[in-house]
Amino acid sequence: MKSFIYLDCAASTPLDKRVLAKMLPFLSEQQGYGNSNASHFYGREAKQAIEQARGQVAQLIHAKPAEIVWTSGATEANNLAIKGLAYANQAKGKHIITTQIEHSSVLDSCAQLEKEGFTVTYLPVEKEGTVNLITLQQALRSDTILVSIMHVNNETGVVQNIKAIGDLVHAQGSYFHVDAVQSVSKELIDLADWPVDLMSFSAHKVYGPKGIGALYVNHAREIKWQPLFNGGGQEQGLRPGTLATHQIVGMGEAFALAQQMMLEDNKRINDLSARFWRGVNQVGSVYLNGNLASKVPHILNIAFADIETKALLPALKDLAVSTGSACHEGRAAASHVLSALGVSEQLINSSIRFSFGRFTTVAEIDLAVEKVNTAVRVLRDMRYG
Repeated sequence: MKSFIYLDCAASTPLDKRVLAKMLPFLSEQQGYGNSNASHFYGREAKQAIEQARGQVAQLIHAKPAEIVWTSGATEANNLAIKGLAYANQAKGKHIITTQIEHSSVLDSCAQLEKEGFTVTYLPVEKEGTVNLITLQQALRSDTILVSIMHVNNETGVVQNIKAIGDLVHAQGSYFHVDAVQSVSKELIDLADWPVDLMSFSAHKVYGPKGIGALYVNHAREIKWQPLFNGGGQEQGLRPGTLATHQIVGMGEAFALAQQMMLEDNKRINDLSARFWRGVNQVGSVYLNGNLASKVPHILNIAFADIETKALLPALKDLAVSTGSACHEGRAAASHVLSALGVSEQLINSSIRFSFGRFTTVAEIDLAVEKVNTAVRVLRDMRYG
């Protein structure tokens, strides 16, 4: 067995070897190294591969291929969705709604817009981490142009009712953006039926390469748009720049594999997650942040009472785990997500996120439980003698 156990799949998943195999020819002289905008054979070959990948992404989420816009990742997709729409529609209104538990790329985009004269409402969430629909309805105003709410939370795994939220938003005449980074391959996404205008994705959370993502743009809604960059007009003028063929091919293959393996992956990961949760409960005084009934199984955010994370993490040096979003690792501030759930500061400082994936094994789960429980017992004995 490997000396290190990787339990941080919410931060990034390992690249599936099948995805790598599809990418490699586009990194060599075998095929596809031409610029996809070129009219010669090499350009057409790259263009064909890119469009095939666009179709693979669209198929998984029940969208049209033309509604997929390539980006460098979900952070850019979130920025493009929120700022691009806000700038273009500010004559209609300058009010935006999001939640207190969003990813930093959403919260920071909203904070920047506030500096530019927009008003942002940051909705609280229920104790388990879900949005209260009545609270949302009360927050909607005649000048609300955009609501941005993530599908699956990256720290707790809690799932939002996107269809119900979207119905409220569209009834008000506002646009609806969803950060779906953590939900692809874990939750079914049906954009042919859901009232969603914009949705952000990232490949490296779905066993694809880093540095590539996508933004779904609902063509049926005729969204007025302002690009954040200027250039050659690629991607319908929304995101100019020469496309990275190899990365796009990788994202397409990752999404195609997700469609094939979703049920199998989710069943196995659900079993692994339950096994881990049962195991660490044996040590006592263990608390789940979020709610098992309203979350994906891939993420367990667990508080170990009477132990500080800064002491527990070094004791788990053989486990790749985190205290929350990888984008916030190393910062002194407490998790804004757990704070919004009403978790006490003491338990926040005792919390670790464990996240499982396609390549996590039963043996790794059992060894991880053993290491966690041993470390917790030792640290508690040191504290209380």
